[in-house]
Amino acid sequence: MHIRPLPFELCILLVGLLIWGAYGQNDTEPIVLEGKCLVVCDSTPSSEPAGNALGMSVRSGSGRVAFSASRQTNHEPTDMSNRTMIIYFDNILVNVGSHFDHESSIFLAPRRGVYSFNFHVVKAYNRQTIQVSLMVNGWPMISAFAGDQDVIREAATNAGLVIMEKGDKAYLRLERGNLMGGWKYSTFSGFLVFPL
Repeated sequence: MHIRPLPFELCILLVGLLIWGAYGQNDTEPIVLEGKCLVVCDSTPSSEPAGNALGMSVRSGSGRVAFSASRQTNHEPTDMSNRTMIIYFDNILVNVGSHFDHESSIFLAPRRGVYSFNFHVVKAYNRQTIQVSLMVNGWPMISAFAGDQDVIREAATNAGLVIMEKGDKAYLRLERGNLMGGWKYSTFSGFLVFPL
């Protein structure tokens, strides 16, 4: 995101208003300012500000969204997993913003934006093909498969960028085969690249 500096005179006025507003009109009750923003001031602007009438650029400081989880369970999926075919990850490594639900292994987008996802799902002691898809609201976005019959362990892995709306759900689904094993080899991660 490009941040355009404010002209110095407007910056002084804005800072003065913020200080005055923080103490209130009667100097007894402060006004609570919620959220975070970044205001950049420039004492020597090279040109007139474009776009915004004040030339202000405000950036949210509370938009951090990231998660990473691993699968450490060493057994077949649960009855619920067998019905939905959602791959469950029971070991949370990072959950900044708490948008990855531990119980369902579903990520809920907190805002519209571009999100990055990657997954690495290992099949173990299983001589059949598995296919894994990153699902967004029930639709496959990207997929991967592992199907070598001559190896004991093999991974289905992929990564990609997805535009999501606020409230969209992302999860991994086992499209084909049986998933066995955990041992923290299988991971699912994602983060907000930037809001739209």
